[in-house]
Amino acid sequence: MAKHWEDYNIGDRCKGPGRTISEAMINTIAGFSGHTMFLFWDEDRARDTMFGGRIAPGLMTLLVMDGLEEQSGLWDEETMIALVGIDGVRIKAPLRAGDTIRVETEIVAKKETRRPDRGLIIHRNVCRNQKGEEVAEYQGTHLVKRRP
Repeated sequence: MAKHWEDYNIGDRCKGPGRTISEAMINTIAGFSGHTMFLFWDEDRARDTMFGGRIAPGLMTLLVMDGLEEQSGLWDEETMIALVGIDGVRIKAPLRAGDTIRVETEIVAKKETRRPDRGLIIHRNVCRNQKGEEVAEYQGTHLVKRRP
């Protein structure tokens, strides 16, 4: 049964599956997006930085977080209309090859829109690595169908 705007409650929480980051993933995303900084490509040079080795671009973290959120089952493809906003992005720790990350989502607000057939769901996403450390967080806003 489809999950509509009315079915979401403030305080609802969801935890998605894990995803292990590979060097190939970092290479693909950094290459595709045009990132050229040595931190994303050169392990030897990156070893001498504050990160102590190669890391993934910060925006890659958000991209993978969004995919894990989708896989969590929180959203229904029949009623989800669109992601309409990302606010308060904080990258708190580097993402590295070998890290396994998970996303925890909490519904923090709901808003009606001018159109009676849709509403906004505002949620907070927190990404943690295999050590339980926060890697990133943001607040997302999705447009979701309301019941007819």
